[in-house]
Amino acid sequence: MATKADAFDVGDYVVYPKHGVGRVIELQKQEIAGMQLELYVLRFEKERMTLRVPMNKVEAIGMRKLSSDKTLREALDTLKGKPKVKRTMWSRRAQEYEAKINSGDLVSIAEVTRDLFRADDQPEQSYSERQIFEAASSRLARELAAMEKTDEQGALKKILAILNEYAPKYYESAEAV
Repeated sequence: MATKADAFDVGDYVVYPKHGVGRVIELQKQEIAGMQLELYVLRFEKERMTLRVPMNKVEAIGMRKLSSDKTLREALDTLKGKPKVKRTMWSRRAQEYEAKINSGDLVSIAEVTRDLFRADDQPEQSYSERQIFEAASSRLARELAAMEKTDEQGALKKILAILNEYAPKYYESAEAV
């Protein structure tokens, strides 16, 4: 059974690693295959999806409460850092980026967002790069919005403002080399 430390209440925002930020809308007891199960019922508004998670599987899945303020600051500071562009094949990098996004770790998601960000005056991204960037920035924005009690659009604007402020200096120094 879930311990009191990771128990969630109705109305709590939680992070489900593969889907991002959802809200606990109900606690249910159901009999499935002859077993009594206690379930968290999560609602993901953006995907219009409802998910039932057995309370005894929460830890194994990696479901967690929203990040701490310290973790949020660390993620936003990560956005200000130098983008790391590996010279490996795109398919390998794409798998690594997807794994980071699905880990549910806010700092890892911020790394993907930073690494795939392109300013307006930068070369065009491929379709798959844009898709992964949008998935990462949206996931980051939803958690930021839930923590700051704002909407996803406002949070995304804040993230893009940080990226637009800090990214150009790294591109300028790269061009000078």
